[in-house]
Amino acid sequence: MIEDLLLYRTTPLDLELGASIGPVTVRVEGFGVPRPRRTCLVVHALTGDAHVASHGPGDRPGWWDAFIGPGRAIDTEQWWVIGMNVIGGAAGSTGPSSPSPDGGPYGRAFPVVTVRDMVRVQAAALDALGVERVALVIGGSVGGMQALEWAALYPDRVGVAAAVGATASLGALSIGLNQAQRAAVALGVQHQDPAGGLKVARMIAMLTYRSARHLATRFGRDWQPGADPAAPPEAVRFQVESYLEHQGAKLAARFEAETYLRMSRAMDLYDLFDGRESADAGIRSLVRLAGITHDWLFPPDDVRWLHERLQEAGVDSRYTEIPSEVGHDAFLIDTPPMQEWVRSVMSDVRAAAPDMPR
Repeated sequence: MIEDLLLYRTTPLDLELGASIGPVTVRVEGFGVPRPRRTCLVVHALTGDAHVASHGPGDRPGWWDAFIGPGRAIDTEQWWVIGMNVIGGAAGSTGPSSPSPDGGPYGRAFPVVTVRDMVRVQAAALDALGVERVALVIGGSVGGMQALEWAALYPDRVGVAAAVGATASLGALSIGLNQAQRAAVALGVQHQDPAGGLKVARMIAMLTYRSARHLATRFGRDWQPGADPAAPPEAVRFQVESYLEHQGAKLAARFEAETYLRMSRAMDLYDLFDGRESADAGIRSLVRLAGITHDWLFPPDDVRWLHERLQEAGVDSRYTEIPSEVGHDAFLIDTPPMQEWVRSVMSDVRAAAPDMPR
């Protein structure tokens, strides 16, 4: 099932930072037979979308295909799995390229959205689908932040909130790296080359998604075949440079500069405990957290700190560390530790679901 839900048709959505927007379209993809009482919501990271898995033979792969489908860790023969493109997104939901009330695209006029805004819109979309409560919300990176916000904002609607490679808030280094990426995008937009700016931003981002050890093992100081040492300084010489160029060009061909600016800023602005007085942030669901070794964008020590804080506040929280030399991007890769973590999460989801056969 692929559907574009039209929400906030009569009453605009009031965003957390003061702007209003409406109507709002949300791109939704469903996997498996609709089961409103057995629903798992899978939320995406910065450049992801609603296509979390393939719909069958001949369909393009989803970004979490390894974990979702018949007989897989999140079994679509037992669960209805839903993916959504966030508000402000570039893959079907209302975002900067969408028509504004004056007829043209929003572009730069599209407001800043927050993780809390994204979650509120997701909740409204689930209302439209007849889903009152989700057995699981799961995601990685800024998707993990969304899962945490779900547990805090809608404590009675979530059975298990699971986040991998995500923290309660970002530290100064990660915010600084994101700002460097936004500066590259903004410079590209200023010079009528948004794709060029987005390419450079992605190149910076890829260095935050992979560990130094991974890059050293995969590329070292190996040269590109036929590289000329006397070429201009900006020319590609090393294989790691070619890899970054390729990744940057690939994202620039499918994504939007203005969406990139808003998604990365939403990540920076997020703070699970902001405006919440209780030590548990109001969370009553089970929380399952996973840090990733060698992740320096969302350091595992920060994920463990969140687990300990929630546990001390009485939340049923568990922490797992995913061993991987890849770094942050390990949450997207089919490895035995990731499979084991997702399957462990699903075991807890089944135990907590009221109508699952025992």
